[in-house]
Amino acid sequence: MKIPKNFEKYLDAFSRLRTDRNRNYWGEETCFGAPHKPFLLLSVMDLAAQGQITRNLIVPGQEIVETFNGYWQLVIPPGRTTSMAYPFFYLQSDGFWHLAPLEDRRVPKTASTPSMAWLRRTFAGARLDEDLFAFLLNPVYREQLRMVLVQKYFAKEVQPRVAEQGFTNFAAFVYARDLIAKAAETTTGFGKTEPPPPQVRDQGFRKAIVQLYDHRCALCGIRMLTDEGHTVVEAAHIVPWSQCHDDLPNNGLCLCRLCHWSFDEGLMSVGDDYQVLVSGRVRTDRNMPGHILTLTDRPIFKPDPEKFWPARENLAQHRREVFVR
Repeated sequence: MKIPKNFEKYLDAFSRLRTDRNRNYWGEETCFGAPHKPFLLLSVMDLAAQGQITRNLIVPGQEIVETFNGYWQLVIPPGRTTSMAYPFFYLQSDGFWHLAPLEDRRVPKTASTPSMAWLRRTFAGARLDEDLFAFLLNPVYREQLRMVLVQKYFAKEVQPRVAEQGFTNFAAFVYARDLIAKAAETTTGFGKTEPPPPQVRDQGFRKAIVQLYDHRCALCGIRMLTDEGHTVVEAAHIVPWSQCHDDLPNNGLCLCRLCHWSFDEGLMSVGDDYQVLVSGRVRTDRNMPGHILTLTDRPIFKPDPEKFWPARENLAQHRREVFVR
């Protein structure tokens, strides 16, 4: 297949991104350069592959931030944090990325400490060159551009993990979509099929549950999202995967970290009428349960519609086998 001349221009542009080359700060895993711009472009490609980007406006929403954070955590050592706002703003210096300000805003020339909150207050998103956007929607051209980023900005031993992350993100998106679709049809049978690899399954299950509950804890109702894409909630199985191999939403709850731990320890559960149950064990002299006791008998927060509610039989099994009266 003959490569279009304007596509060669973008292959070259992707291999010459303007990145920080401070060797005292960036290590061998990122070829001694800042990986922010490659991570952002890889995230855009992933969402395009999933069909979540269909028009030429890259909106800095939760999905792309979580995808960007996933790449960051995959490569960068723990403890080092960042913000997608940096590459989202500064990628404009590479010529093919154009910020789209909100109607009453203008594009500043510099932003010393850009944040996601500032970014969303200032911009509707960013647009790519029309030709480049068309290439990103084409699987063949998209993967060629992806490989340029992977091979240029990451060490050889890191490249397979970065490349694989794109496939994992796509497979997890499909798995989450299928879980929700299957739950809309029936509450049984999905777990009998061959499960995907653990990383795909875990990521897809989390994506489905958190989406259905809109990042709200089913037991205490807390919902907290940071501008940088972090959420207080996790996806929890009611009946453990190891016992049932069931990832359907009816076997899941969206829980904050404290409620998740309490649920797994048997200190909290859910009654047959979908009310919060709190174990008497939390009242021991050494404990200071705080707000947990106030949740007793309150209705849990459930997704809409009812077909995604936790299955009563799964909740009953948790009460029998895990919950401490």
